[in-house]
Amino acid sequence: MDLGLTGRVALVAGSSSGLGLAVAKTLAAEGAHVAICGRDIDKLAHAEAEVAALGPGKVISTALDLTDEAAAAAWIEHAAEALDGLDILVTNSGGVPGGPVDDFAVADYRRAIDTSLLPHVSLTLAALPLLRQRGWGRILMIASEVVRQPNPIYGLSSVARLGILGYMKGLVDALGDSGVTVNVLAPGYHRTKMLVDQFGDDVDAGLARVAEDIPLGRIGDPSDFGALAAFYASNQARFITGAVIMADGGNTRGIG
Repeated sequence: MDLGLTGRVALVAGSSSGLGLAVAKTLAAEGAHVAICGRDIDKLAHAEAEVAALGPGKVISTALDLTDEAAAAAWIEHAAEALDGLDILVTNSGGVPGGPVDDFAVADYRRAIDTSLLPHVSLTLAALPLLRQRGWGRILMIASEVVRQPNPIYGLSSVARLGILGYMKGLVDALGDSGVTVNVLAPGYHRTKMLVDQFGDDVDAGLARVAEDIPLGRIGDPSDFGALAAFYASNQARFITGAVIMADGGNTRGIG
């Protein structure tokens, strides 16, 4: 299937590693021009080379702390200028410490909101004029399966990331018939470095324990998530907006 992404301009936040990088790589392989960002300059340089090798489009990278609202807005502006516009915005944000909800103070929740919610808002606000001007656009917000099935060991994330859903739902009406859609992608366990590092020297056994509770019986591969994002960034997904798309191997059992 031709997703019609050749020549489209995509900005993928938090993309020097993990699921953000997987999305950037898939979009590049589909022929898009891609801008990536991350805090670690060395990781970012390596990621840029990986992404650039996969497709004919331009690839640029920027060192950036997404909690810096002004810097995030400047990245949107400069990347769109360098790549001649903006069609696809993939918002992504840093993780927060694990633990039950009563392990944290108010200050911890405030930091979690700054880290896991507000970057989605600041990036989107900066991108909206460019997307509306284009008359065609996709906004994909990477959240987590905890927005549908809160996990007691990820208390901060379960609280902070729920705000992404409220913001996304408000954007559906704000964007109306502008040609710009907005959806949330909610990944479960994928084999990223962040997950692998949790298990130290016992990686295979640790991942096997996690997979036992997943109906599909395995951990997701980052490329699985990249393919999902590419579809929702495509023209074929033009009638889908305001949705929360689970990518968790069936781990979320709730209805709705």
